[in-house]
Amino acid sequence: MSNILDDKISFKSIKDNILDRFSHSNETPLLDAMMNYKKQPMTGFHIPGHNRGMGVNPKFMDLVGQNVLNIDTTDEFDNLGTLHPATGAIAKAQELAALAYGASKTFFVTGGSTIANLALAFALTSPTDEVLIGRNCHRSVLTGLIISGAKVNWVIPKKLKDWAIFGNIEAQEIENKLKNNRNIKLVWITNPTYEGVYSDIKKIAQICKQYKVALIVDEAHGCLWNFNSKLPTSALHLGADAVVHSLHKTGGAMTQASMLHLAKNSKFEAEKIEHALKLLHTTSPSLLLLSSLDAARANLTSALGQEMLNRAIENAQYFRKEAKNIEKLSVLSEVDFDVTKIFIKMKGLTGLQLEYILEQDYKIEVESASDEGLLILSNIGNTREEFEYLINSLKDISSKKYDVTQKNVKIMPLIDPEIVMNLREAYFAPKESIDKFEAIGRISSEVVALCPPGISILLPGEIIKKEHLPYLFTYEKLEVIKE
Repeated sequence: MSNILDDKISFKSIKDNILDRFSHSNETPLLDAMMNYKKQPMTGFHIPGHNRGMGVNPKFMDLVGQNVLNIDTTDEFDNLGTLHPATGAIAKAQELAALAYGASKTFFVTGGSTIANLALAFALTSPTDEVLIGRNCHRSVLTGLIISGAKVNWVIPKKLKDWAIFGNIEAQEIENKLKNNRNIKLVWITNPTYEGVYSDIKKIAQICKQYKVALIVDEAHGCLWNFNSKLPTSALHLGADAVVHSLHKTGGAMTQASMLHLAKNSKFEAEKIEHALKLLHTTSPSLLLLSSLDAARANLTSALGQEMLNRAIENAQYFRKEAKNIEKLSVLSEVDFDVTKIFIKMKGLTGLQLEYILEQDYKIEVESASDEGLLILSNIGNTREEFEYLINSLKDISSKKYDVTQKNVKIMPLIDPEIVMNLREAYFAPKESIDKFEAIGRISSEVVALCPPGISILLPGEIIKKEHLPYLFTYEKLEVIKE
């Protein structure tokens, strides 16, 4: 991967400048406003009705504590600001986030990156549009296109069959699609993949610019990239028009807290995105989630946050080095990857079996398991001692012989879709629910996607094939279009 943004400016210098700009300031406008709200309680006759925890189940109070309930409020009171339109401390926090990420505009999202993707689809596509999408996209992207009615054109990522996961999207594949179909208005890809494999976004963006189409990058799993030169370059600085980040995944924010960024010189109008978010967002956004975004951004740009991020990278490098000495263990490394995402497999065990052994025998939880292997995240909150324990546990597992029964269970679908109907038309068509074994050859009318990672097995308008059955082990019936 090249760190060169253009002939004159290196991306590393951009990162360093951003971090230098924040090294003298711990400004957290929304977090500060929330602290003031907590310190200066008022007598309230408004939502939420639990009134700072006075009206909750005592067990719940014991679980979350008085502090959490004291600050569980919405964006309507005590000068905290509003989310739509952004005002007050919320607006200031969004401005600081845009500065930290190098965006022209940043929106806080409390419904996860799902809401961000829905808003982008709703705001930017229509039934007359055709969108080129990577097949490994999150199901929320497709849900958004069901809402908008846009036609989907697939680009299939490289298949890493030995690992049973998707790899990168080749820039040449994007160019071939755009050259042969001038109706495509928008390219929308996921980068990095769930397992950390990344594509050449700079080249893809250049191709999109050549064919005068916009580029959206779902960078949900790359929210740390902007803050360390040892990590890949964010699509915000490589030519994408809009980028989505899940700060709750690896950035230190609370679950459901994400950001949607518009790049500088973006082809998209901020007002359209704002309008879509307002329509799709809850009208009672959690200030707890919003303030966690402010706190996460401030942390990542602080000296302490940099120490955490460096530690995460060093821990990942330590794991990869030590893993080479473990018999039967392999680590994905033959592709371009985010070092903090570690995909492994153990000879003689499926990913699901290895995950079960780690959980039951060693009390270790990993991010996810797939057909072949499992995903480990080196997070900013992990310690070296935890990684040492993980390495020793894998050594122990490697030395044992397990009597396991191979089940015909699969997670990651690497099947090329056979599309016969538009997403929206198929979703709203008359349907019936039938036994999955009887559904072979019929047209799916539902979104079938296991989460994590949320990659679609079947979508409305696609032919159900025998090859799909191993991925449908949790399903007894499927919804299909009535004949």
